[in-house]
Amino acid sequence: MVFVPSIAVTLAAALSLTPVLVFGHPGEQYGKREAMEEMGNAHVVSTMNRRALESCQNSPAVKARKERAIARRAETFARLRRERNLENAPWLHRRDAESLQRYAALSHDQTGLYDFNPNTPNEDIFGANTSCILTPDNANGPYFVYQEHIRSEITEGVVGVPLHLEVQFIDVQNCEPAEGILIDTWSCNATGAYSGVSARGEGGLGTTYLRGVQQADADGVVSFDTIFPGHYQGRATHQHLIAHVGAEILPNGTYTGGAVAHLSQLFFDQALRDAVEATAPYSTNTIPDTTNLADWFTGYAATPDYDPFPNYIMLGGSLDDGLFVWAELGLNTSSNWTYYAPYASTWKEGGGYDNPNFDFMAVAFPPPTHG
Repeated sequence: MVFVPSIAVTLAAALSLTPVLVFGHPGEQYGKREAMEEMGNAHVVSTMNRRALESCQNSPAVKARKERAIARRAETFARLRRERNLENAPWLHRRDAESLQRYAALSHDQTGLYDFNPNTPNEDIFGANTSCILTPDNANGPYFVYQEHIRSEITEGVVGVPLHLEVQFIDVQNCEPAEGILIDTWSCNATGAYSGVSARGEGGLGTTYLRGVQQADADGVVSFDTIFPGHYQGRATHQHLIAHVGAEILPNGTYTGGAVAHLSQLFFDQALRDAVEATAPYSTNTIPDTTNLADWFTGYAATPDYDPFPNYIMLGGSLDDGLFVWAELGLNTSSNWTYYAPYASTWKEGGGYDNPNFDFMAVAFPPPTHG
């Protein structure tokens, strides 16, 4: 991906040199003072929703959901190993700025972190990240494609480290699974190029690799088979997520309408990133790597209560065997952050088309519920 300077550098320069920024809403002016005020108030909504969750953590329904999550992850791990003929193979088990550094110092590898073996209780391996905490919203980025396919297998033969992603979404209003919402996910390939967009250096409007949509099941769970993302200029390795509420599933296997209630980016342990980047085809990427701590947007992803790095386990003794990655995200299904999620293009049979009204400034900043 050709993206110089980075969004972060561009916005920093704009805030420092320009007294007033004009945003996509007609007549709206957004200056440096307003930006600083938003930064100062960023945690208000998150804190209010988090307090609402605290009262339901010990309810029988929440405890039962956590038990189901542990059992589901254990079965998924076993199934993925069976499908890859790895049943007898050894397996490896593993912010605001201050919050991000704290979480970045942790290992989320459920592979070699402890002396796990086939007799280790599933709760010890798969019980991590099952708390109901509001997930900070993040900036959407400029490469969201509207009306993508509803599917779980999104690899399309793209080469990279196989990654099975499972994400559970919990509504912070009632601490219940967000059943029925549509989850959009996308990432760049191993060398930093996105599908579905016409920007220079990307895959083009006729491509759809590493993009897909799933409807959350009764436990609020979606899963995707993809690859570990690559990196590009100015950004740490990340996976995009959008939650659509009230969208309609169309007969052609896509969707339309609804409101965007949540925007996320998942990040990955630096040690895991380094190991993946040493393998082909990631190692052919000549774009300089950006660490998690140096990325402008990772700070939006962490709070003192929320860890933006998902847990993972290697399915076998090698990265080639693949990764199982899981996370639980809390969202408010009554939120409407659609303004922050303009789409760069729309998918269409035979090739998509650009959005002539794309608002770059809207994707550069997150909603006020960021970290």
